[in-house]
Amino acid sequence: MSAVGAETVSLIQHDAYYRDLPHLDLEERAIVNYDHPDSLETELLIEHINRLRAGEAIERPVYDFTIHRRTAETVTVRPEPVVVIEGILVLSERALRDVMDLRIYVDADADLRFMRRLQRDIVERKRTLDSVIAQYQQTVRPMHLQFVEPSKRYADIIVPNGGYNLGAVGTITSMIRDVLSGARTRSG
Repeated sequence: MSAVGAETVSLIQHDAYYRDLPHLDLEERAIVNYDHPDSLETELLIEHINRLRAGEAIERPVYDFTIHRRTAETVTVRPEPVVVIEGILVLSERALRDVMDLRIYVDADADLRFMRRLQRDIVERKRTLDSVIAQYQQTVRPMHLQFVEPSKRYADIIVPNGGYNLGAVGTITSMIRDVLSGARTRSG
């Protein structure tokens, strides 16, 4: 986004669309399988993408990972010529793939994925080392093997090396610039 101009790209994180489960207490919410596609309200994300395409702003949910709940807050996302949808499960859902013009799978080694998750969950989500390891063994790894890894076959582009592949990132950036150039030509 910084390479093409953040003001011309809207970013939506699939993680913001985790289903809110207010009927469960914190302990019950903590053991939900958040790595399964059903844990996400993808139908709302698709509705939001369609509204953005129609030129309407949307109010994206805000999810609090420390308590496993959506907050009352939302974030306004403006329609831009390019909408980036970020998340490990975005290619696993056909209906979501169908609203994408370009599908990109960023591939990373398992040890790197685990280290990133460990650091993020402990620092940002206030989890313990033991809880992160348990979640990884119980849901993250099995769901990765069942849903995430197989979804790469739906990608138009696979970026190896966890997004640190400068050639692939340069190609994608160039493609986005082409889209933006066409959008400017049509609107100007």
